[in-house]
Amino acid sequence: MTIPAGIIDDLPFLASLRRDLHAHPELGFEEERTSDIIAKLLEEAGIKVHRGLGVTGVVGTLQVGNGTRSIGLRADMDALAMPEIADRPYKSTVPGKMHACGHDGHTAMLLGAARYLAETKGFSGTVHFIFQPAEEGRGGAKRMVEEGLFDLFPCDAVYGLHNMPGLDTDEIAVVEGPQLASSDSWRVTFRGIGTHGAKPHLGRDPITAAGTFLASLQTIVGRVVDPLQPAVVSACSLQAGDPKALNVIPDIVEIGGTARAYSPEVRDQLEEEIGRLAHGTTQMFGIAADYQFERRIPPVVNNADATARALGAAGEVFGAKVRTSFPPSTAGDDFAFFGQNAPGCYVWLGNGPAVDGALHHNTAYDFNDGALGFGAAYWVKLVEWELVA
Repeated sequence: MTIPAGIIDDLPFLASLRRDLHAHPELGFEEERTSDIIAKLLEEAGIKVHRGLGVTGVVGTLQVGNGTRSIGLRADMDALAMPEIADRPYKSTVPGKMHACGHDGHTAMLLGAARYLAETKGFSGTVHFIFQPAEEGRGGAKRMVEEGLFDLFPCDAVYGLHNMPGLDTDEIAVVEGPQLASSDSWRVTFRGIGTHGAKPHLGRDPITAAGTFLASLQTIVGRVVDPLQPAVVSACSLQAGDPKALNVIPDIVEIGGTARAYSPEVRDQLEEEIGRLAHGTTQMFGIAADYQFERRIPPVVNNADATARALGAAGEVFGAKVRTSFPPSTAGDDFAFFGQNAPGCYVWLGNGPAVDGALHHNTAYDFNDGALGFGAAYWVKLVEWELVA
């Protein structure tokens, strides 16, 4: 394992910074304090800073030598709207908000790499340190792109990193191809004719229709999508009737959920098939339906060339503990929008054991400070590997 001495010396500061960020979580597009800290540290390191993309986004640019190649490194900054239950000295000070996905660690690692690279300047070219707001479902990456991220900061390649509980902190997974699924939302509103629960024949029951629809929904993955193509369709919300009126069949049932896929073709298929079942159900029960499918986040698919370069850099830091085979996640990450604008690679950095089962988005989750040095060292080596002096 190779961690530069300068990063090792900086680890106490980075751990203190990470814990400070953890104690002061901010939701997407609200990361004012976090972005102030990032901008200040980048400027102190002599890195040019641009603020305001995506409301609270920060981009630091460091150009060294006469190299013409330019790359982007992304860290997400936002926390989640959930309480922190575990008791720790740096527990969230903001009720109902916590860093339950490790974005505090992602920010600290990229800042550590930026500080080191600004001091050593062991590369030739341009690196953009992209601190992205609102990764957790609020559309931060898409907004940064729409507001001109890649026009202002052109990148020949762009890279992302996420912590992964269950891998050792000195372990990393660098894998070509799909890494995260598309994350789309769907909604179906069944409109029947409400009536007395004792006289169902006088109405059109949307609840019974919804039950048939929900049971049929799982046939999409099981009987329509190619068995060799992963996909997920889940109903996650159901609103119907009033528990205080158990003798009333309601007029309306509202159902919502998520759809996940790794390929554009399957993504299209899920949108079509959910709608087909919804409208088919209306024909069966003589009711009406409104159907909406919202495409939120594309899949994250690692580019072959960018992955090869990331793999080379990872090997310099992690040696034999580089995994080149690791299962993709059905979670989503809007890094996908960056990968649509430049060849990209998204890697998984070990976060150690999931203590007490505390995985991502768990009220007891915490980023492992033991990973800080390895993550920062990976970023440094990737820059030096990509932008050879």
